[in-house]
Amino acid sequence: MSKQNIEREDLHIPNGLFFPEVVRLLKEGYSVTIPLKGYSMRPFLESGRDKAILKKPSSISVGEPVLCEIFPNHFVLHRIISIQGDDITLLGDGNIITETCKRDNVVGAVVGFYRKGRESLDKTTGRKWKIYSALWMFFRPIRRYLLGIYSHVWIPLFGTI
Repeated sequence: MSKQNIEREDLHIPNGLFFPEVVRLLKEGYSVTIPLKGYSMRPFLESGRDKAILKKPSSISVGEPVLCEIFPNHFVLHRIISIQGDDITLLGDGNIITETCKRDNVVGAVVGFYRKGRESLDKTTGRKWKIYSALWMFFRPIRRYLLGIYSHVWIPLFGTI
């Protein structure tokens, strides 16, 4: 069958049904690819465009993006900015407010991202991601202003990064 005859239809599953299944698969040792939804990881990850590959977390560290259940059936994919014993502080790259959870609430570790419809994976262990992460964490004190410029000037003129 030629590609011209294939129709694609998106299936929208409520998060309350979707993420418990993702967690189950991760616990069983599978890797899971999820579409990103929301703008909390802007400017480099976009809602509806990019995807994340997750695995069961074996160890976690500051700077890593993770999938966490911050309260029952409410999951976020954000970056760890602090670990104090069992207490984890998270911050979405596009957010200015932190969130907290316990170490046991970290349900997935991000292996990498498929960005801009590409088939090549941007690994979180790769040089590109590590440089981006270090710079973005360094700019945390002025992130609010950078995000404002990005949203109100850059996107209207040039589109998303």
